[in-house]
Amino acid sequence: MLDDLQVPAECLALLKQAVLEDPAAMVRDGGVIADGYNKELDELRALQTDSGTFLAELEQRERARTGIPNLRVAYNNVHGFYIEITNAHAAKVPADYRRRQTLKNAERYITPELKAFEDKALSARDRALALEKSLYDELLALLAAHLPALQRIARALAQLDVLACFAGVSSKRSYCRPEFVEDILIEIDAGRHPVVEAQVEPFIANGTRLAPARELLLITGPNMGGKSTYMRQVALIVLMAHAGSFVPAKAARLGPIDQIFTRVGAADDLAGGRSTFMVEMTESANILHNATERSLVLMDEVGRGTSTFDGLALAWAIARQLLERNKSLTLFATHYFEMTRLALEHPSAANVHLDAVEHRDTIVFLHAVEEGPASQSYGLQVAQLAGVPKAVVRNARRYLQMLEEASLTRGGQSDLFAAGKSEPEPPAEPDALRDALSAANPDELTPREALELLYKLKRL
Repeated sequence: MLDDLQVPAECLALLKQAVLEDPAAMVRDGGVIADGYNKELDELRALQTDSGTFLAELEQRERARTGIPNLRVAYNNVHGFYIEITNAHAAKVPADYRRRQTLKNAERYITPELKAFEDKALSARDRALALEKSLYDELLALLAAHLPALQRIARALAQLDVLACFAGVSSKRSYCRPEFVEDILIEIDAGRHPVVEAQVEPFIANGTRLAPARELLLITGPNMGGKSTYMRQVALIVLMAHAGSFVPAKAARLGPIDQIFTRVGAADDLAGGRSTFMVEMTESANILHNATERSLVLMDEVGRGTSTFDGLALAWAIARQLLERNKSLTLFATHYFEMTRLALEHPSAANVHLDAVEHRDTIVFLHAVEEGPASQSYGLQVAQLAGVPKAVVRNARRYLQMLEEASLTRGGQSDLFAAGKSEPEPPAEPDALRDALSAANPDELTPREALELLYKLKRL
């Protein structure tokens, strides 16, 4: 790049002569062409800055010529420049003075010399700006001969700017140099999200391993647990590496990735007549038609915009298509826990989860990626954290319990994907202890009621 940054001597001399060291951003504001480059421009600028000196010199000359000691040369925005003489010295006014304004105790005059200066001074700024624009255009014409060299220098400067930015951020945030290999794989050790880690302290780093033998990761876990952050950080690390930057990880080995596809977030196109779910399916269709075995695919909560069974069926079928036809390296986040069975049917699919733990009435997100499926989504707990009224959360908890019991009674949702419908298990024998436990809601009990419940359970 040093060779590309060499400036032609003739071009450099012209620029130094013609342009100020610290020019204005826009030529229309002036302050671009250097002093000494054009005599007329220097004179016009001097008229703007040195008018006070000229007026003081004119005042001294006219006092000496007329013999009027209190003669005054001044300026105002209404009448412009003028010579003011008190009425006591009216008889001494020279013949070349022309009356401009009459005051109570004085007269104001203008002379041909002062009028000429006024015309110059008042128009000097506009004329200077017009002349500077003309000189700037002439300079551009002279520089046209050096255009290839200047474009070469600009490209080198832009490249250095980007590389210096990459280097500065990489040094500051302890990025690592990624390694590129011929095999199709993504191996990231202790990867981090380059934006989120700057806002969150501490940021929990997580590893990723994708390869043809492990090409689809089904990511489950609680809301707010970090699934989307994890997915996006993988894509950002791949993108940064291909852009030539070090990456936020302890180590990274990457194979040839041709494209990155994402189906993330919820957005509609109402003006185009497309609902949120239609946009989601359109993006999913694009991925299924175009993703290759060298592509990285991010699928976040596919199927949530329609009914539970429709969404689950679509998510299942899309995941199978990615596994069996596209064979892309895929991160597939979902709250459909039935999807985790996919790893049992396809050896190249694997389950990972981000965990959380409950502590009394609160939930603690661990943000660490672990092997295997998650146990639950903690949706009610997150709703409570968001400020949903407690009565609403309590009612939701009761209804969730009813749904789970009904699902167990029907044999769950396994009939969606099983070869045949499973027979429901026979209902259990009545159990007073279990009934009492099921009916109790610890969140609503006072200490006294809790103690009474304990004695009741003890008797049972």
